[in-house]
Amino acid sequence: MYAVIETGGKQYQVNEGDVLFIEKLSAEADEAVTFDKVVALSNDEGFKLGAPYVEGATVNAKVIKNGKAKKITVFTYKSKKCEKRKMGHRQPYTQVKIETINA
Repeated sequence: MYAVIETGGKQYQVNEGDVLFIEKLSAEADEAVTFDKVVALSNDEGFKLGAPYVEGATVNAKVIKNGKAKKITVFTYKSKKCEKRKMGHRQPYTQVKIETINA
C-alpha cells in the first residue's frame, strides 16, 4: 500500500514506515502531522487517482526533527562589468516518519 502526497509544492510517494526530508513545516519535534492532499492511493482494492485529490484519504506522520541541509555556494558573475557576488545557502527541512495511510 502506498500513497502519493503533495506538500511544499512537491509530490512524494510514501509507504508506511518511510522517513522523508520535506520542505520545512511549522511543527515541532515529536508532533503528529496529517497530510490531506493525497494525489493517488494504491491498496488491495486497486488504484485511486484524485481529481485533484482523493476524497477522505489522509496520511499521518510524526515529525522527527527540523534542521538545515548542507551549505551550498552560489556565485554570480557578469563578465566585463566587474560584477561578482558569492553567497551561501542552507535550505531548511523537516524530517518526518510516515505512520499510517488512511484510505
